[in-house]
Amino acid sequence: MYKILLSILLFVLLFPSTSQAEDDAEYHCLVEAIYFEARSESNIGQLAVANVILERVRHEDHPNTICGVVHEWKYYPRLHKCSFSYYCDGKTEVMYEKDSLSSVMQIATLALEGAIVEDTHSSTHYHSRHVQPYWANELLYIGSIGEHLFYASIY
Repeated sequence: MYKILLSILLFVLLFPSTSQAEDDAEYHCLVEAIYFEARSESNIGQLAVANVILERVRHEDHPNTICGVVHEWKYYPRLHKCSFSYYCDGKTEVMYEKDSLSSVMQIATLALEGAIVEDTHSSTHYHSRHVQPYWANELLYIGSIGEHLFYASIY
């Protein structure tokens, strides 16, 4: 009996369930997006970016997974056609800044546990201050944090 239980435990540890693997992938996608989109922002700014991603997951006009939202594009991935600019900028996604990565991982965990930034609650879009995307005038401006402006869908 002991050998059977040990075998089952070993199998579970070596081959995590699909849902655990999916959870890990979703967490990694959220960490990646926060890191490349907002690692230079305050913790609140990073959390607001995470909240936008999670709000899109809940929104019917976007994919229903974090990875789907983060890697969303129009037609095919090319410069300026992805929902998150880092994903289509032609650069390899390598997270070199270990301190930033550690902080971002904590923020992603908080976001997944339900932490929200009230000042940008319900935002489905954001952009940095130095760009003016075509869609900004079509959405409801919610507010700003650091270098990002936040918007909500009005449909």
